[in-house]
Amino acid sequence: MISDKVRPHHLQRKAILYVRQSSAHQVLHNRESSALQYAMQDRLTALGWSEVEVIDDDLGRSAAGGVQRAGFERMVAEVCLGKVGAVCAREVSRFARNSRDWQQLIEMCRVVDTVLIDQETIYAPRHGNDRLLLGLKGSLNEYELDLLRQRSLSARYEKARRGELVVAAPVGFVKAGNRYEKEPDRRVQEAIKLVFDKVEELGSARQALCWLHEYNLDLPVKQTNGDTAWRRPSYSAIHRIIENPVYGGAYAYGKTAVAAGYSARGVSVKIRRKARNEWLALKPNTHEGYVSWERFEAIRTMVSSNVPTGRHHGAPKHGDALLAGLIRCKRCGRKLTLRYSGMKHYIPRYSCSRAWMDNGGPHCIGFGGLRVDDAIEEALLGVVGPGAIAAATAAAKEARERRDQVRDALSRDLEAARYAADRAFRQYDATDPANRLVAGELEARWNRALAHAAEVEGRIAMHDAATPAAIADPASLGVLASNLKTVWEAPTTDARLKKRIVRTLIHEVVADIDDVASEIVLIVHWVGGVHSEIRLPKRRRGQRNSTSGNIIEAVRRLVLIASDDLIAGLLNRNGLKTGNGNRWTRERVTSMRSNYRIPVFKPAEDGIEPWLNLSNAAKLLKIAPKTLRLAAEAGELEAFHPLSDGPWIFARASLITTAAQSIAERARQNPRYPTGSHPDQQTLFSSTT
Repeated sequence: MISDKVRPHHLQRKAILYVRQSSAHQVLHNRESSALQYAMQDRLTALGWSEVEVIDDDLGRSAAGGVQRAGFERMVAEVCLGKVGAVCAREVSRFARNSRDWQQLIEMCRVVDTVLIDQETIYAPRHGNDRLLLGLKGSLNEYELDLLRQRSLSARYEKARRGELVVAAPVGFVKAGNRYEKEPDRRVQEAIKLVFDKVEELGSARQALCWLHEYNLDLPVKQTNGDTAWRRPSYSAIHRIIENPVYGGAYAYGKTAVAAGYSARGVSVKIRRKARNEWLALKPNTHEGYVSWERFEAIRTMVSSNVPTGRHHGAPKHGDALLAGLIRCKRCGRKLTLRYSGMKHYIPRYSCSRAWMDNGGPHCIGFGGLRVDDAIEEALLGVVGPGAIAAATAAAKEARERRDQVRDALSRDLEAARYAADRAFRQYDATDPANRLVAGELEARWNRALAHAAEVEGRIAMHDAATPAAIADPASLGVLASNLKTVWEAPTTDARLKKRIVRTLIHEVVADIDDVASEIVLIVHWVGGVHSEIRLPKRRRGQRNSTSGNIIEAVRRLVLIASDDLIAGLLNRNGLKTGNGNRWTRERVTSMRSNYRIPVFKPAEDGIEPWLNLSNAAKLLKIAPKTLRLAAEAGELEAFHPLSDGPWIFARASLITTAAQSIAERARQNPRYPTGSHPDQQTLFSSTT
């Protein structure tokens, strides 16, 4: 019987049968549901439609609104064009399970007068009662889907909280019921352990990646079908291993969340990683891991701290600056930026320029890094010095006991390559030689396996041929440890190793500049909780390589009695160097005097020198030089002694005072006092004292 809701103008247009199932599993296994939906063509024919179009483009797609449905959109477009008299589905829930798509379909059908048909009845959206019924059914369909989803998710989450929901096992593990078990392949196990060992040893995931690439070592990856394959290591593969708690023996669930996004291309799904405190479950020590949970957490925290943010210091780099990422401005709290200057770009400079770079604000502080790093080195060596010998001995023992990790990894690769070659040979040997189509392919596989095994053998031979670094004996290690400063300053010592030692002992350094005292103020926050303050004079640009102030003051005194050539000899005799670490020459003394505007020594035209050395002053007083020196050392007579191994300088005016005359008179009256030489006695050498 034809319903009175179906009019002739409906029959003049075509009818659309919409067929949909929610998942690929239903499409493959729920065949009866598909047959019942396709059978709705008979109902449309019985109602009078001669042209029936079946739209089944959305098989395996959900109608909840999270995915794009090309078939539904084509059906709505056909309805909008007025070409459709009826849209049909076995249940109206097949059309949509969300209000947006459902209301859009009903409204379009109402505008162009298209009826909706299911297995029970016919709905005319232009009738108020039918439109109300369709709205209720759409709401119930949406609610039903949400209710089913909530029930299934609640059961899933409850199982996850118990640690029994194992969806998939990462590489290195297999799924054994409701728990993880290690991969039985020993080669896979050792490769994953090697990743954790190298990341912990080298301090960063990138350095571990470079080490694996240097020795051409592969890492296992799990394919979509569950098999394990070996690939060249990548940065993301190493990060997935050291960030996954499963490798630390912990069960974790709910680490990611699905976020739906909408764009011109339609609905897109993005995976967002959640913070650890938002995970649904994290249960340590639920199965055997590749490392202990404590070691896993320590490695993960170390790698996370390698990101240079406001909270973390960043990974140690190749630069010579010790405090990169560790030093913070006291005035604004931002980290100081580092740049290298100089002709060879090796002179570090710390400056607080984040406000200027980010917001165009003013610079806070800035200072050269050489003196600061030297002060930190001195403080650090003073802390680690007492335990240096014990640490060196322990390191040597550990180096002797440490396995050759590269040799072990290559041996496992060789074992796997030989097994693959033997397996290929057995397959080739079992085939009929007359069947060349099969035998030729198996022979090619056997040859490739043999070539790979030979390649691995060659890599092992090259590794064994390399001469290992000799390990120092305990006695020499004790000598090096006792002179830790020499080892630290050696050109062969890696800057990254120095920075790792600094980061092990120092949590942070807060820097400021005392403008009144012209000093750099450093507050060192040690890891143990102790704070110490270091104050350094703030130098002008280029002042580090300038001459020391003590040398300049000594030259100011020496020019009173000595020429530039003689001053250079005196400075060298006292072991003093120029600002660049060179020996003194007459030209360098002249240049230094000119730079600091120190007058040159000029003998008096009348022969009466206003300044005298020790010999000439003693000769003037007619006493022994030793007597005059002892009096000067006792402070009885004013004199200058600028260098420890250098001349005494006396002013002629101070030698004619009452104090000088009383010293000379006392020396002449004391028979035990040394007497001077005869004033007319000549010497073979000119005296500088």
